Amino acid sequence: MRTFSFIERKRLLKRLGEKHYDVIIIGGGITGTGIALDCVTRGLKTLLVEMQDFAAGTSSRSTKLVHGGLRYLKQFEINMVAEVGKERAIVYENAPHVTHPEWMLLPIYKKGTFGKLSTSAGLRVYDFLAGVKKNEKRQMLSREETLAKEPLLKKDGLIGGGYYVEYRTDDARLTIEVAKKAFEKGADLLNYTKAEGFLYEGGKISGVKVRDVFTDKLYEATCQKVVNATGPWVEKIIEKDKKIKGKGLIHTKGVHIVIDSERFPLKQAVYFDTPDGRMVFAIPRDGKTYVGTTDTFFEGDLSNPPILEEDKEYLISCIQYMFPDLGINIDDIESGWSGVRPLIQEEGKGPSEISRKDEIWVSESGLITIAGGKLTGYRKMAETVTDMLAKLLDEDGIKSSPCITRKLRLSGGEFESPKEYELFIGRKSKELQEIGLCEEDARRIAAVYGTNADIVASMESLLLPDVELPLTIKLLVHYSIMHEMAITPEDLFIRRTGASLFNVNWVRKWEEPVTLYMKKCIDIITE
Repeated sequence: MRTFSFIERKRLLKRLGEKHYDVIIIGGGITGTGIALDCVTRGLKTLLVEMQDFAAGTSSRSTKLVHGGLRYLKQFEINMVAEVGKERAIVYENAPHVTHPEWMLLPIYKKGTFGKLSTSAGLRVYDFLAGVKKNEKRQMLSREETLAKEPLLKKDGLIGGGYYVEYRTDDARLTIEVAKKAFEKGADLLNYTKAEGFLYEGGKISGVKVRDVFTDKLYEATCQKVVNATGPWVEKIIEKDKKIKGKGLIHTKGVHIVIDSERFPLKQAVYFDTPDGRMVFAIPRDGKTYVGTTDTFFEGDLSNPPILEEDKEYLISCIQYMFPDLGINIDDIESGWSGVRPLIQEEGKGPSEISRKDEIWVSESGLITIAGGKLTGYRKMAETVTDMLAKLLDEDGIKSSPCITRKLRLSGGEFESPKEYELFIGRKSKELQEIGLCEEDARRIAAVYGTNADIVASMESLLLPDVELPLTIKLLVHYSIMHEMAITPEDLFIRRTGASLFNVNWVRKWEEPVTLYMKKCIDIITE
């Protein structure tokens, strides 16, 4: 039986040259995994390669919202707002364990970016374009009602607020669940496998040369079509083929900071004005409050964009502006993350003005590249790319089925509806307590892993006795290795659990024994 594991990764690399694929996708972020899922569910033989871990780039460094982009109404990007607004509901229906409704408060101030009338009209249009459910339609609040929702807000000049629904997500886990579903449906996926170059036949790309990052061994995989979905790295992949004229990417950096809720006890997610006319989120999560994002041009290391002092100072100044009574300063920052956005270049526009729309183009050799876009619209972007692939492959005599991802439940999200998920957490957490988990850990596993919670619990039979770790941690280590292709401690701490972002003290406490335990587990299962 195939499992989405390090073992399967080794097997797949060994037989890579034996299989001819219909499609090879370069890039294991949300866009690439989304395309892999759409392709494989249409009956196409699909391979995905990622030079880092899945979601290691932009797809683990977002604001962690599946949202419609209210601010894009100001830029008159009506079609984008309508499309991603509707996609929010689809993501929620298909993955309620990683996507949760989050009421967002938009405070309105005298001389602010949004007035009462414009906010009311904007949110009404937003609801209409996004097809928002009746019980999630916007509300307009008085000054008193706004302060009741969030007492920490700046009171000077406050005249009211808008109240509307967005969806909070774990971007990395969403990507992993998409990848797991693609694997379950028959796609081959490889992390830590770098695309080094292309194979050609008659001037057209006929395959990809890939290198195992761990062994440095080079492999070749043949295919009909190649999709470049590498986000900030798309131009680096294009350069391995032929430079496409007339297109250009601009990179902007987004930084988020995390502060413990004892210092920043935010009750309510807030989307607020900044002194420089931008909008910033402050969101409570798991005993923390995170704030972001910055938006600055970036030309440095795409893999590890730094969080500079000026980034911290900017976000702290935003907090001090909107929550002046707290006395928050740089020393209160507990952790944070920084990511790079790949945007289609638009002359004369600043970082926050550049459209987040996606574009697709094809080189003379047949390389299909997709760039731009938003986390929320990943499924629709994948459908658009796969529609193009289906037409091209049809010309080669390769038939495919229509898209089915609109109603396809992701791994762990196989519920009839999100309402069933809420009932599931209570029932499943009681069952998990029977194997020795405390109530808090049991509820968390049920909530985070959804319908995969029983598989997490089944890892009990594999636990190793010679490293002192709590039961919960051992279960998560084994599950991450055996069913989520985790290989390094960073995979576990950052992208499988998010602990490095929202529970950094826990990571510091358990980092050494977890690293030792992971090594022992991988050594045993690969003997």
